Amino acid sequence: GAHAARRRHRAVGKVVVDITMSLDGYVTGPRDSPENPMGVNGFRLFDWLDRRNDPGPSKQVYDEALTTRALISGRRTYEHADRWHGDHHDGVPVFVLTHDVPDDPPPGTVRYVTDVQECAAQARAAAGDGEVMVHGAGAGQALLRAGELDELELHLVPVLLGRGRRLFDHLPAALIELDPVRRMTTPDVTHLRYRLT
Repeated sequence: GAHAARRRHRAVGKVVVDITMSLDGYVTGPRDSPENPMGVNGFRLFDWLDRRNDPGPSKQVYDEALTTRALISGRRTYEHADRWHGDHHDGVPVFVLTHDVPDDPPPGTVRYVTDVQECAAQARAAAGDGEVMVHGAGAGQALLRAGELDELELHLVPVLLGRGRRLFDHLPAALIELDPVRRMTTPDVTHLRYRLT
């Protein structure tokens, strides 16, 4: 099942959701769109990134994110991020999980993939023994449901958005156990990493 798939994939690149969320579980505010990609008040979630170059936990997790060797993104996140202009970081391959492949060719190292398992397999192969970063609530939920997610890297911001898009909606009904890997706290954000068991 899903647990056996995770164990089997551990020899190759780990697939890790890396996402910032409010204390009440939102990754965007309400009414997000390409013109307002984080929705109403959603950019508040990224205030911690102002300290990404200062010594400390936020710099550590940001620097680690930039060492990932592939990226999986949901189509909505990809479009709202203006397609990262074809390059999320360092030219790593970007796999966009989508229901429909657009007619226009993807920019840069972007590939559109419609099957969750195939998307994870391609990203793992591209990452080799490195990590695959996952952006987007929909992509994270799809990978979790498919048993293709290995870890969660959550940046928990001490704010209540009250509305928006939640990370943990549309999950399987089954209990999912998590092993804590680390916790690093700053006044702006708590960085939590969990391994799915």
